[in-house]
Amino acid sequence: MAAPHHGASLDVEDLVELIKAYNPRSDTDLIRAAYAYGAEMHEGQFRDSGEPYFIHPVAVAALLTEQRLDDSTIVTALLHDTIEDTRANWTDISDRFGADIADLVNGVTKLTNLQLSSSETRQAENFRKLFIAMSRDLRVILVKLADRLHNMRTIRFQRHEKQVKKARETMDIYAPLAGRMGMQSMREELEDLAFQVLNPEGRLSIMRRFVRLQNETGDVIQKITGDIRLELSKAQIDADVFGRAKRPYSIWRKMQEKSQGFSRLSDIYGFRVIVDTERDCYAVLGAIHRRWSAVPGRFKDYISQPKSNGYRSIHTTVSGRDGKRVEVQIRTRQMHEVAEAGVAAHWSYRDGVRAQNPFAVDPAKWLSTLNDRFGDTDHEEFLEHVKLEMYSDQVFCFTPKGEVVKLPKGATPLDFAYSIHTRIGDSCVGAKIDGIRVPMWTRLKNGQSCEIITAEGQRPQATWLDIVATGRAKSAIRRSLREENRERYIKLGRELVRQAFEQVGRTATDKALRMAAKKLTLPDADTLLARLGSAELSARDVVTTLYPKLADSGGEREPVDQTRAVLGLAPDQTPQRASCCQPVPGERIVGITYRGRGVVVHAIDCPLLVEFEEAAERWVDLHWHSGPHPPVYTVRLELVLANATGALGRICTLVAEQKANISDLQFLDRKPDFYRLLIDVDLRDVEHLHMVVTALEADSDVAEISRMRNLERGPA
Repeated sequence: MAAPHHGASLDVEDLVELIKAYNPRSDTDLIRAAYAYGAEMHEGQFRDSGEPYFIHPVAVAALLTEQRLDDSTIVTALLHDTIEDTRANWTDISDRFGADIADLVNGVTKLTNLQLSSSETRQAENFRKLFIAMSRDLRVILVKLADRLHNMRTIRFQRHEKQVKKARETMDIYAPLAGRMGMQSMREELEDLAFQVLNPEGRLSIMRRFVRLQNETGDVIQKITGDIRLELSKAQIDADVFGRAKRPYSIWRKMQEKSQGFSRLSDIYGFRVIVDTERDCYAVLGAIHRRWSAVPGRFKDYISQPKSNGYRSIHTTVSGRDGKRVEVQIRTRQMHEVAEAGVAAHWSYRDGVRAQNPFAVDPAKWLSTLNDRFGDTDHEEFLEHVKLEMYSDQVFCFTPKGEVVKLPKGATPLDFAYSIHTRIGDSCVGAKIDGIRVPMWTRLKNGQSCEIITAEGQRPQATWLDIVATGRAKSAIRRSLREENRERYIKLGRELVRQAFEQVGRTATDKALRMAAKKLTLPDADTLLARLGSAELSARDVVTTLYPKLADSGGEREPVDQTRAVLGLAPDQTPQRASCCQPVPGERIVGITYRGRGVVVHAIDCPLLVEFEEAAERWVDLHWHSGPHPPVYTVRLELVLANATGALGRICTLVAEQKANISDLQFLDRKPDFYRLLIDVDLRDVEHLHMVVTALEADSDVAEISRMRNLERGPA
C-alpha cells in the first residue's frame, strides 16, 4: 500500500495499518503513544498553509512506510520536530520512548539547524558535521530526506524567497545525497520539485514540448512496452516490463549536458524489465539485442561491476520503433528493490522480519571511509571532496598490470595517476590509453587500460586543476601549487583585499587580516592572502566575514572593472578574448601567450588548444573575477527559425526581455519555410547565456539553436 502524499486524513489507525501491512510484528502501542505525544506537543501550531502542524510529521512517517522501515524510524518521524519546535526535550523523549529514539530525534534536529546553504566556509564546516551525524546512524538522514520531500511537495505555501532558498539547498545537497545513497526515485522527485521553483519557465517549456510530442506520436510507452513483451514471450522469458517518461528536470539536464534540443534527445523514455534471476537478465539482453540494434557506447553492466551503493542493473540503449532510441534497464526483483530504496533496503521489513536482501549495502561504510580519507583536509576541501563523491558516477579502468582502478565519471589520466600515488601524479608528463598517446584532458571510459608516463623534475601545472575530476587530485595539485606560488599569491591577495576593503571604507590592516583568518578557520593571515591570490577565496568573503553590515548595505554590487575581469595575469600582460571559442564569465578558462600580443583567453574546452599541447610554457592559469560582470561579452548563436509572420521580431523581443543586446544579425540561408541566421548577443556570463538560449528554445518557431564557435577565424 502506498502512503499518501499529505497527512490531512491520516489518523493513528491509518498509520498503524500502513506499518502492519509490511511488519505485522510492529509495536503498535509504541506507534500510538508517539502519535499522541507528537499531537499534544504540536497542539496550537500551524503550517504556512493554515493546516495543523502535526499533519507534517505524520506525512513524513507515512512516506517512510513506503520504504518499509522499522518502528524506531517511524516514531522518529512522528517526533522529529518536537525538540526544535515544542517544549519537549531529549530527557523527556528518552524516558517515554528510549534513548535510541531520543538520539535519532536529536540527530534530525541538529541536521535541521545546520545552515547548509550559508556561506561557503560555514557550509563546508556544517557539511562535515552532517556526515559525522550520518555516520553515527544513517536513519537520521532517511527521516531528514522524507522531511525535505514533504516540505518540497507543499512548498507553494511559503514566501518566494524561502522557496528559492529551500529549492537551491534541495538541488545542491539533498537530491544528490539521496542519489548517492541509491534512492533514485526520491532524488528525481526532489530535483523536479526544486526545478519547478528555480526555473518554472524551463520546466513548463519541457512539459509543453512533451505534450506536443505525445499528440504527434501517440502513446509511445504502450507501443514499445508491447514490442518488448512480445520479444520476451518469443524467447520464453517470464518478466515484468514497465515504461515511463523521464521527469522534466531529468530531460532538461540531458539537454544541457548534450547541448541538444528536445527534438533530438533520445533519453525521454525509459523502460525496465524485471526478472527472477541474474541468468534471466542476460537472456533478456540477448533477446533485445537480437531484435533491435544496440547503440554503441551506451551499454553498462552494473551487475558485474556494481555501484558502491549496491546498485545493480544492465543498461542498454537500442534503436527501437521508428528508429527512436530507448534506454532499457534489466534487473532482478531483489536488485530492483535496492535500486528503488537504496540504503533504506538495509533497514526494510517484510512480513515482520528484516528483509535479507543480498544486494543491500550499508553506506555508513562509505561515509566513514570518506571521513577517514579526508580527515586532515580543511573544511573547504572536504566540501569539494564530498560533493564530487555525491555527484559522481563511476568508471573502471586498468593499470598495465591488469589491476582495476575505480574513478568517478569524467576522470582523466591525471586522476588515474593521482589515484595510484601522489608522486606519480606530480611527475606525470603524459599518458597512453590502450597503448595510444592521448592528451591529459582525455575522459576515461569503462574498461580502458591507462599507462602513465612520468619524468623527474616535472611539477603540477595550474591548468591541471581544470583537467582533473577527483578531490584527491585537486587537493594534491593545490597543495603543490600553494607551496610553489605562495609568495606570488600572497602579493596578489594583498592587492585584492586592499581594493575590497577600500570599497567599504576600511583599511586591510594586519590585525584585520589575522581576525578574518581566524573567523575563516585559517591558520594565519598569509594563508588567507595566498587563498585570495589563488582565487580559492574571494575578497568579498573576507569583507563579509569582518563587516557583514557594510558588505550587505551597498545594495547591488558594482560591475567588475573590465581591466580586472581576468585574474592570474602578470602586471605587464593584457588579455584578449579568443574569437574562436568566445569564453564568457562562469566558464573555465586558460590563457595562451603570444609574442607581442599579450595573452589570449580561451575556454578550457576550445578544440584549438590541442595545437599548444606540447608548449606547456605558453599556458597561463586564469580565472574570471567573481563579481558581477557587465553585458559586454559577445557570443554568436546559430538559429534555424520558421519563416512565419512576426517570428524574427519575437526573437528580438525575447532576447531583449532577458536584458541582453543583439549587436549583429546576419542571414546564412533563406528558404520558403525557414531561415538560418547568426545572431551576436552581448551577455554578462554563462548563466545569462543559458537564460537567453532557454528563452529562445521555448519559442515554438525556433527549430534549432546552438552556440557557434568559429574555429577557422583563429584564436584572437
